[in-house]
Amino acid sequence: MSRVVYSLSTSLDGYIVDGADRFDWSVPDEEVFALAMDEVRGLSVHLLGRRLYETMVYWETADRDPELDFAEAGFGRLWRALPKLVFSTTLAEVVGTTELATETLAEAVARLRTEHPDGEIGIGGAGLAAAAADLDLIDEYRIRLYPVLVGGGTPFFAHHGRHSPLELLDSRIFASQVVYLRYGVRR
Repeated sequence: MSRVVYSLSTSLDGYIVDGADRFDWSVPDEEVFALAMDEVRGLSVHLLGRRLYETMVYWETADRDPELDFAEAGFGRLWRALPKLVFSTTLAEVVGTTELATETLAEAVARLRTEHPDGEIGIGGAGLAAAAADLDLIDEYRIRLYPVLVGGGTPFFAHHGRHSPLELLDSRIFASQVVYLRYGVRR
């Protein structure tokens, strides 16, 4: 059965963006960028909230920018080709291989698990991931932990009061001191 994976960068104190809505502290180096590319290559589809969609829409045309290096252009091509589903009550249209969700998150995940039985369903955006965690839909957490304290902002993990036992599946420390942690949810 396909897995729902939540993968984002976070500060050591647990935030994906700081109190000023900045995430420039999480710009990946070459090694971490390669990991992110490998993760995207493994996805069958990616679910996004509106804010993450608006951030990532840049990549729909970025590979055409002659200023990008080879790796960034490659990521742009991967991202543009990847089917995406956006959950938003305010967007009227989306671009590229992206669709607006017309069903609930639980319904969409159930449908996509059937359509992509051996694939991975990526989920991104803290709000959407929190909703998925509340519904116990996330199978893996993939965390790129940056050695910085930002003091507040948008948290990586949902604050829903649920207890979710996890099992460490993989860990790495990169030269940049970013720590990669991959946990599976024990059910």
